[in-house]
Amino acid sequence: MTTSNISQLLERNLNELSATSPLFVNLTDDSFIGQYLQQHSKAKITCYHTNFADYQLSNAITDERVKSHFCAQYQTDLRHDLVIMQFPKSKAEYGFTLAMLAGVVSDDATIIIVGENKGGVKSADKLAKNYLLFCNKVDAARHCLLYVGRFKTDIPAFKLEDFYHYYQISIGQRALKIAALPGVFSQNKLDVGTEVLLENLPEKISGKVLDFGCGAGVIAAYIGTLHPDTNLSLVDVSALALQSAETTLTINQLNGTFLASNSLSNVTEKYDVVISNPPFHQGVKTHYAATEQFLSNIKQHLTSNGTITIVANSFLKYPPIMEKTIGATKTLVVKKGFAIYQCLIKAKN
Repeated sequence: MTTSNISQLLERNLNELSATSPLFVNLTDDSFIGQYLQQHSKAKITCYHTNFADYQLSNAITDERVKSHFCAQYQTDLRHDLVIMQFPKSKAEYGFTLAMLAGVVSDDATIIIVGENKGGVKSADKLAKNYLLFCNKVDAARHCLLYVGRFKTDIPAFKLEDFYHYYQISIGQRALKIAALPGVFSQNKLDVGTEVLLENLPEKISGKVLDFGCGAGVIAAYIGTLHPDTNLSLVDVSALALQSAETTLTINQLNGTFLASNSLSNVTEKYDVVISNPPFHQGVKTHYAATEQFLSNIKQHLTSNGTITIVANSFLKYPPIMEKTIGATKTLVVKKGFAIYQCLIKAKN
């Protein structure tokens, strides 16, 4: 595995990162954990992830000195003396994470913030003023920056509910209240693609329904209000998204099953209906692989008369993939730069 630029920057500062109980926050394990343990063999590392794919990597480490957690809110009785945090793609998520971490560190703990220049890390010091006494840039390499800081001691106790953003949506005659945590897709308002999808859903939706890449749970919640007898399952790679989706369904008096999965890695069941606004952005880069993998493997999770309906930017060439891996694909509508594609699996007589 190629060592990332962020890991290379951290590795060249290993001598300065000694700690007894370090907390690694949303770091992708491509070599750094192993390098850290070689340099600081007595440390006991805790890895906290909101991305399930990154969690799977660190959780696969068999060294008893490494423990991994996947959740929306990290809680522990430990008091970490060092935090190494990767700057998130969302600036709002950065403040959210700092507010959370302030309650799990010792008074003299050091926090290291590292990220790529093009990912927004240059604003790490300005955005941290409510949480850190100082945040100083100390190193730069590989188009990345590394900051060192220390938490303030008077930060209010963290409450997850304080960080939800709530908003109303209305599609047709249906109104819903949406709850979204920082970093979740369409945190502040309904995105155009999902709106186009909801306006052009299949008329008949029944049985087991999968909302893939559920985000804040908008699609599943809307289907649940239209078709209350459906069995809703919501899948996402993000712990923040799954937590938001569960809250969205709860406040709209709906029930569902929530599953963390790296694409379809942990999906085992078959569904009558799959509906999705699949992700095609990862970090600051346009990234199609997750959706292409999803489309290439979803057929095995469809029942014999199952359907899949997705919305995508109209310039994305998903129909050929769907034709090849699922079946005959039709375009239901093209509107506002988005297209709705649908496949129907027909049972053999």
